[in-house]
Amino acid sequence: MNWIALTENAQLDELILQSHEKPVVIFKHSTRCVISRFALKNFESAFHYENEILPYLVDLLNYRSISDDIARGFLVAHQSPQILVIDRGVSVYNASHESIDAQDLKQFVVQNK
Repeated sequence: MNWIALTENAQLDELILQSHEKPVVIFKHSTRCVISRFALKNFESAFHYENEILPYLVDLLNYRSISDDIARGFLVAHQSPQILVIDRGVSVYNASHESIDAQDLKQFVVQNK
């Protein structure tokens, strides 16, 4: 998956605008966490609808303030790892830890085309 690195808070405004064109997926990932690495790898191997979304990845160790802004802006409690779907400017789906399931997300993204 060709993740777009989410490294600046200003990108949040941009991705909100982009979410009016197609769903945006944000994956919040801790590079030191085995569970996060496992969840990311499983998601990448099972999700084959990359052209249907704009995929963003947040490195929580280096950009925790962005994760905090995501939690506040989209009214979702911070988790790690965590995945969110932003559609038309709002978070319409989120899952964390072992609940991250590409099959669930795939169905959600396809249904909201």
